[in-house]
Amino acid sequence: MFTKGQWVFGILFAIAFIVALIYTYRKDLKLHRKYYKGSIWVLIAFISFILMIYAIKYIFV
Repeated sequence: MFTKGQWVFGILFAIAFIVALIYTYRKDLKLHRKYYKGSIWVLIAFISFILMIYAIKYIFV
């Protein structure tokens, strides 16, 4: 389905993309800590809401 060259390009692109993401995240880490201090609670609330919907679906069906 894919040629060997396409596989090599895909793997190299994925590696380069992941390295760029890590570099950018490390560079902005101080800003993330300053501006997104309480965002973990939003994530917990969102996951709880999804789990609650899942539970209601399987309790009443």
